[in-house]
Amino acid sequence: MILLKKLLAGGLIVAAVAPALSGCHKAQHPPAARAAELRSVSVITLAPHAVAGALTATGDLVPREEAAVTPEVSGYRVTTVLADVGDTVRQGQVLARLDPALIEAQIAQQSALVAQAEAQAAQAQDQASRTNGLDGSGDLAQEQINQRRFQAKAAGATAQAQRAALRDLQVRREKLSVTAPVGGVVLERTVRPGDAASAGGTAWFRLARDGQVELQAQLAEAELARIRVGQSARVTLPSGAIAIGRVRLVSPQIDPKSKLGYVRLTLPVRPDIRSGGFGRAVFGDAADQGLAVPEAAIRYDAGGASIMVMEAGDRVRRVPVKTGDRGGGWVRLTAGPAAGARVVANAATLLVDGDRVRPVASAGANL
Repeated sequence: MILLKKLLAGGLIVAAVAPALSGCHKAQHPPAARAAELRSVSVITLAPHAVAGALTATGDLVPREEAAVTPEVSGYRVTTVLADVGDTVRQGQVLARLDPALIEAQIAQQSALVAQAEAQAAQAQDQASRTNGLDGSGDLAQEQINQRRFQAKAAGATAQAQRAALRDLQVRREKLSVTAPVGGVVLERTVRPGDAASAGGTAWFRLARDGQVELQAQLAEAELARIRVGQSARVTLPSGAIAIGRVRLVSPQIDPKSKLGYVRLTLPVRPDIRSGGFGRAVFGDAADQGLAVPEAAIRYDAGGASIMVMEAGDRVRRVPVKTGDRGGGWVRLTAGPAAGARVVANAATLLVDGDRVRPVASAGANL
């Protein structure tokens, strides 16, 4: 009886242990099944990429081309000033007039001298013409013949010199009207009625040719490399108004001390765009070439920005980074892993250091 009880108890134990052992056998998955359970992540290869981001520069509003107007004659008084600051003038327009009284008297006097010289030249020429055919005839000494001919030439030269002096005075009279060398807007006026003209002195007027004002903005050497001729920018004026500018010129040299260069942006001709003002340009499409990752690849936590880098054995490691310009869904890395590193493209996946994943090449990336 006792033996029977022991056998029955042993059978129950075996029956109880058998299902447990069977369950343990079923829990063991093949290696292929375990690999299928790894988290799949998109991976890109870290490489240079053009990042189009906003670049800001400030500078002064200056005339594209400035023209200075000064008198070309000296010693005459200003009688009338016909242009003022802000006026728009055309090429050849009279800006100021000088007193012509003195030169008119000089022209009258010189005209009389011209008439006298021409009369003397005509008389000398008449006397010289009478000697024609008398050479060697004995009717008139050869010395006298030559003298009359020389006197005719000298009188003709004197008359020509007097006429040239008259033309000089007439040109000076024309210069008493001070005109605009180019069309544009008057930026500055320093002349007043009664002032004495002095050739080569201080400019009487300063003109912005065609009224064209540009923004001359300074940029660092690295930023200047991102600007190209023809590129557009939004320019904020001192009034807060916005104007669209276009790069006309990129400085061909960098200041050796400040390490700055400049760009010139052509602005539309508008009354609110004034020379001497201040402007701020934003280049929205300035592209910077450097190592870059998609924005989704960057994680932000208490330790700062970081990315997840693939290592041997398909395990991930957190690497701190520093970021630069952003644009077009990409972020430039100013500090971080070297080119060629494999980076998890989506930082939203919950990964920690040492996690093993199944990498999947992102579109256009090489593993």
